[in-house]
Amino acid sequence: MNGRTIYLLAALAGGAVLPIQVALNTLLRRYVGEPMQVTFVSYLVGTLASLAICFFAQYPLPTTAALTQTSWWMWVGGCLGTLYVWSTIFATPKIGAALALSLTIAGQMIAALFLDHYGALGLTKYVASPTRIAGVVFVVLGVSLVAYVKR
Repeated sequence: MNGRTIYLLAALAGGAVLPIQVALNTLLRRYVGEPMQVTFVSYLVGTLASLAICFFAQYPLPTTAALTQTSWWMWVGGCLGTLYVWSTIFATPKIGAALALSLTIAGQMIAALFLDHYGALGLTKYVASPTRIAGVVFVVLGVSLVAYVKR
């Protein structure tokens, strides 16, 4: 296994668990209530799991000095994650998991293409070549096929 393979497999595994997360959160909504309440529960459990992993792996807490060197906008990622989780809990019961996730993937691909192309937010630049643009277009076409539901 080469060095890149582990990263490809990690990204694939991360993507594979998203439909399960969406299904579990949607199911939990039946018992908890509003999508934002379920989002809170999901993040609380995730925070506790992250804390436990850091504890058992003996990762030290970040230092105050390291945290004060950040900019305020670097902390927005958690809010964006909240929006993502909430949006899937909100939409999935009405449009289905496949369409909800395919739309989020299309949105991710479009935004990622721009972030890569411009090297935005400290990312390494990867040019939006015709091949990469075509890949995103195929994702959008795939979403269109998933959205086309005949009842």
